[in-house]
Order: sequence, then C-alpha cells, then structure tokens
Amino acid sequence: MNFKQELVSVFDKYNISLTNKQIEQFETYYNLILEWNEKINLTSITEQRDVIIKHFLDSVLICDTFKENSTLIDIGAGAGFPSVPLKIVRPDLQVTMVDGLNKRILFLNEVINKLNLSGITAIHERCEILARKSEFRECFDYCVARAVAELNVLTEYCLPFVKLFGYFIAYKSKNVNEEIVNSKKAVELLGGKITDIKSFNINEINAERNFVFTQKKFKTPVKYPRGQNKPRTNPIK
Repeated sequence: MNFKQELVSVFDKYNISLTNKQIEQFETYYNLILEWNEKINLTSITEQRDVIIKHFLDSVLICDTFKENSTLIDIGAGAGFPSVPLKIVRPDLQVTMVDGLNKRILFLNEVINKLNLSGITAIHERCEILARKSEFRECFDYCVARAVAELNVLTEYCLPFVKLFGYFIAYKSKNVNEEIVNSKKAVELLGGKITDIKSFNINEINAERNFVFTQKKFKTPVKYPRGQNKPRTNPIK
C-alpha cells in the first residue's frame, strides 16, 4: 500500500477525514523526516505504517478538542509531534513550537516552508526561560506536550504558558494513574485542576493513549517554572 492509501485507510478508522492537500502535506512531512533523520536524530520510528500510526494518528486523535482559531504551544516539539500533524488537520490553529535543540528548529522551519504552512512558528529556547517572558506567559489557550517527562515535571514546564481557563494537555500512555496521583501537588500549586482524561485504543498496534486535561484555574506563582533543570532534578511532590 502506498503512503497516501495507508494514511487515508488508518485515519478513516478514527473518523478523521483528510483533503487532498492535507494528504500531500503528510506525505511531504514523512519524506522530510526520512531525509533529515539521516543528518540528525529525529525519531527511531521510520517505517511508513509505524510513522502514520505512532506519530501522525497519535498526534491528531484529539483534533476535535480544540476551539476554532485557538492558540496552541507545543513544549519539547522535537520532530513536530503533535503540533505539525495538528496544524495540518486543523489549519485554523495558531501554533507555536518550542525546542531546546536548534537543529530540530531548523528542521521544523524546513517543514513549515515545504508544507506551505502559515500561522505556525518554531522557537529555539528553553521553556523555563520562555515562560518568564510576558509575550508567552499565560498567553495560550492550549499547551501540549508529548513524550517529554513525568506529569508532575511537565505540569511545571507547561502550565505557566496557559491562560486562565485554558488547558494543558499531556499525551500519555496507558499507565497514567500513578503519574496523576504523583502530580496532584504540582497541579494544585501551579494553579491547575485535572478535569478530564480522554482514552483511545489504537488497535493497529494494540496500544492505549491517554490525554490528561489540566485546566488553568488560577495564575501560576511567578517563581515557576524553576530554572537550572530543577523541575526534573527536584520535582514537586
């Protein structure tokens, strides 16, 4: 099965329909991943079907969640998951991608250019520094993070970017309950409340994906996020 056929076949099973333009964008994106992966380490997953399911589909399972024309920031964007697939299927979203490795930002800018995307930017900066700048702090409707850290660590990095009553959405695997328990103090301290967990069974790979929704109820105290890698080395517990 060629790329386009397989992409449509997989997405159709999850009621995600694609235009011809979106199909072309996904194919271009896939080819760019293969090309750049020879130069920098973007992903260990490169087989066509695996990329479609484990990266592209996984990124967009909650694409209907986001309000129209909302702003979204992706912390630790890496190769662009979930932000680039989300932007492809939801072109109305205003997307900001953040990563601490400049080589990945160069790749993401190439993706933006080759896919002819607008309303999306890639920023090379540490998130704990960016979160202290007024033009980024508590300015986004949604913050997403995928495969970055434990939930209590992620909450400190991500919730400062979310405006009041917006959401931080963490992409997690099936073993999420313990992380939720361990993040209780961090979520409350940083001004959030876990309001929902959306679960999907990805039958093609016999996997479960959980999306943990944390709503911003109060402003995050100004001391957070802490610098010097403290959210990871000394997480809130």
